Amino acid sequence: MDFVTDYFSELIYLFNEMAPWLLFGLVFAGLLKVYFPQEHIDKYLGKQNLKSAINASLLGVPLPLCSCGVIPTGISFYKNGASKGATNSFLISTPQTGIDSIFATYAMLGWPFAIIRPIVAFSTGILGGVLTNWLIKEKPKPVANQMFAGLKLDVKKTVKAAPACNDDSCGCHTPPKKEMHSLIRAADYAFIELLQDIAKWLIIGFMAAALLSVVLPEGFFSMFKGYGIFEILIVLAASVPLYICATGSIPIAAVLLMKGVSPGAALVFMMAGPATNVATITVLAKTMGKKSLFIYLGSIIGGAIFFGMLTNWLIPADFILSKMNHNHGDGMNHEMLPQWIGISSSIVLITSILAGYFIERIKKQKKMNRETFQTISVEGMTCSHCEASINRNLSKIDGIDEVIADKNTAQVKVRGPKINLAEIERIVTDLGYQFKGNAK
Repeated sequence: MDFVTDYFSELIYLFNEMAPWLLFGLVFAGLLKVYFPQEHIDKYLGKQNLKSAINASLLGVPLPLCSCGVIPTGISFYKNGASKGATNSFLISTPQTGIDSIFATYAMLGWPFAIIRPIVAFSTGILGGVLTNWLIKEKPKPVANQMFAGLKLDVKKTVKAAPACNDDSCGCHTPPKKEMHSLIRAADYAFIELLQDIAKWLIIGFMAAALLSVVLPEGFFSMFKGYGIFEILIVLAASVPLYICATGSIPIAAVLLMKGVSPGAALVFMMAGPATNVATITVLAKTMGKKSLFIYLGSIIGGAIFFGMLTNWLIPADFILSKMNHNHGDGMNHEMLPQWIGISSSIVLITSILAGYFIERIKKQKKMNRETFQTISVEGMTCSHCEASINRNLSKIDGIDEVIADKNTAQVKVRGPKINLAEIERIVTDLGYQFKGNAK
């Protein structure tokens, strides 16, 4: 009974500590999404040079995308003309951190890690981009870029050439829906789309962190102190196949630090855990090629070892621990914010997670219940960014008016006067998903 009480007490404490900063990060991420949309940044990623790698890494650091969510975005960049170097740079830097995880890192681990994480993500992203440009000489094939450009032109031509319609019942006379205000779109993205993406792994991260805090004795990892790179390699081996989002890795890293793990090893966990997993590795090998995959993994693993060792060498563990926000066991409370703010933020965050889940399901179900849709099975969608990538790219096909992808049912519904399954299959496959034909 004491174990259960201690576990939930620790779980609530961790949640209250991070909730205010998570909310702040979500708001910032929503504003970033609205005012710096993807269409405005594609042009900076097209060349095989250092500048494109820097641009891609710089753009990727603040974006709150996990390692599965970044795949369709990065592959979409590549298929629309971004160089392999810029794409690899984006894929490496983006999942390691994000504006939400930077604030959450500051809340739980203190300012040193909040500064180190984006610097490491930025540096390893550039490294991967430069190595890709150097070792892979062939230019990216602009197959999808040409294809989509042609589709856009065809759609415009079709619209211009369409004869006037006098039938009021056809639906073409319906005035377009008024676009949502930018702040509403920001809130919708932050508290429904993004929060639903990270909620599952964030909760898993909190639960795992609370369990580690209760189960592991103090100083458990101190036995590895002095082993240097051996400790880092152990953490790295466990982190590479693991899936966890950048924000979800923070409470686990905090507990590991309290249990005796070195700052460098904790940094390695927060780098390799969010940036790599088995699914990401599989998709990258298929879409970008084995050379790009090896450079991707080599940049992350090499960067993790280098920065992990450098952190242990330059920053004493006691200094890191002194900057963390936690109870040191001395009877004093070192929390940054008043307790009522943490509790209120936790209530808002939990309410947002639950409300967002039901709102998302209801909105999508209403759209997908229309009889005019044709349903297609597509496997490999894991988050709302996967859905958005499929929606965006399939909508460019001439003859398709509307696309609704649903990761939960592994289905994509399309509506339009002319549905070309072969074209849909080609685009879905190019994006890294599995086309399974018409749903039964």
